Amino acid sequence: ARFACALEVLMKVVVLGCGRVGRAMVMDLASESGWEITAVDALDTAFAGLEGFANVATRSADLGDPEVVAEVIAGHDLAVGAVPGPMGAATLEAVIESGIDVVDISFFEEDPFHLHEFAVDKGVTAVMDCGVAPGFSNLALGHSQTVFDELSSFICYVGGLPEVRRWPYEYAAVFSPIDVLAEYTRPARIVENSVEVVRDALSEIELLDFPGVGTLEAFNSDGLRTLLKVEGIPDMKEKTMRYPGHAERMRMLRETGFFGEDAVRIGDVEIRPIDLTAKLLFPTWQLPEGEGDQTVMRISVEGVLGGRRIRRTWDMLDRFDHESGVTSMARTTGYTCTAAVRALAAGLYKDPGLVPPEVLGRTPGVYDFIKDRLAERGVEFTVTDEELSARSAHE
Repeated sequence: ARFACALEVLMKVVVLGCGRVGRAMVMDLASESGWEITAVDALDTAFAGLEGFANVATRSADLGDPEVVAEVIAGHDLAVGAVPGPMGAATLEAVIESGIDVVDISFFEEDPFHLHEFAVDKGVTAVMDCGVAPGFSNLALGHSQTVFDELSSFICYVGGLPEVRRWPYEYAAVFSPIDVLAEYTRPARIVENSVEVVRDALSEIELLDFPGVGTLEAFNSDGLRTLLKVEGIPDMKEKTMRYPGHAERMRMLRETGFFGEDAVRIGDVEIRPIDLTAKLLFPTWQLPEGEGDQTVMRISVEGVLGGRRIRRTWDMLDRFDHESGVTSMARTTGYTCTAAVRALAAGLYKDPGLVPPEVLGRTPGVYDFIKDRLAERGVEFTVTDEELSARSAHE
């Protein structure tokens, strides 16, 4: 299908990383005229399904080498970063060094803000964390800051889940599995009473009901990221969602040491526990042929709007596209990113520097532009307002 907002002038885009999400982004951009795309990955098998697009070229390359990154992006107008988290920071820095604008979804652990002045000096617009969460969740908060008189809280619940529940884990990794494990081990930073505090990942489990899905459990995860720098909102947190019982199983593995990164000796062999765990878990987390995934999301902000205390909620339930074979997580994450690519190409945001999605959300027109592009692709948010009493708004 051809989508709206086709470019009149050809833009050359390089997509770094062609896993499930990266490949979905290539296909989305290639579905309309105006784009010339190069897809880059270390594995030739990553390019399956791209052969039929006349405006897509593929290239095998080791993106773990910054010199290789600089070489493959040369001659392009814009880069899209979709490498696994452990490679993300170095890859983004290499792109900025090359002076090319970039939209990135690699969700790396390192503090990104040291790259801001570097990007400014290079004249590069570097949009980071531009997936579904972080990504659209940040965008919604940034937009809310321009609409509400004041905000008192923000919370994002999000989970990628298999449509079919299978024992023992009732889970399927529909994005980089090593990044999934980070959600279970990385301490969760949240904001309480205007103070940044740290909670264990997988902690403070609560149960929520979602129409069309049922009861899910939500636990603390380190998803606020750049939102930790946002001032004036006393309470903020993100929680990851799974089917009930999954978090307890992951806590058991973590506390027993199966996610440990220090090597242990077994006979004459040294191995990191997390490497063995990943080797055993990841095959069990693959979606069986013919089965799909779903993405469930709820964003909620509370504050004062027009003199009334309001809770605004965004609800989204997206499912696997069986016709195209694109997973829901690839759709929701990838299409947010490609919408941001289109926003930059349309000139809706031009300032150089490191650009978190909440900054895009505060920029006139960008929130609606990205939300509309998602809706065109079937990723739709239902937005509702609820008036609160003064007391309940603070509880």
